[in-house]
Amino acid sequence: MTFQELKELSIKLPVSKRLALVNLILESLQAELIPVSLPATTDKNPVSLSVSQAIDQMRGLLKTDQPAPTDDDVKTILEERRVEKFS
Repeated sequence: MTFQELKELSIKLPVSKRLALVNLILESLQAELIPVSLPATTDKNPVSLSVSQAIDQMRGLLKTDQPAPTDDDVKTILEERRVEKFS
């Protein structure tokens, strides 16, 4: 499967499955990158996070108290955006 095919297939997944896929990718990146340390803080780079801290922050961006939208909800949202865009 090519990257383009994988990309197209992933876009067609329901939101909950895409979030699970993102989480899986983040976990695999974390497993590979934990041994790698980032450069120390410098005057030019005042904020320095470890890779695991950065990944934890990215995961936090994905968290929500609301349930994932259903396929029908997503269709409705997309239709509303199309109407706004082309009106």
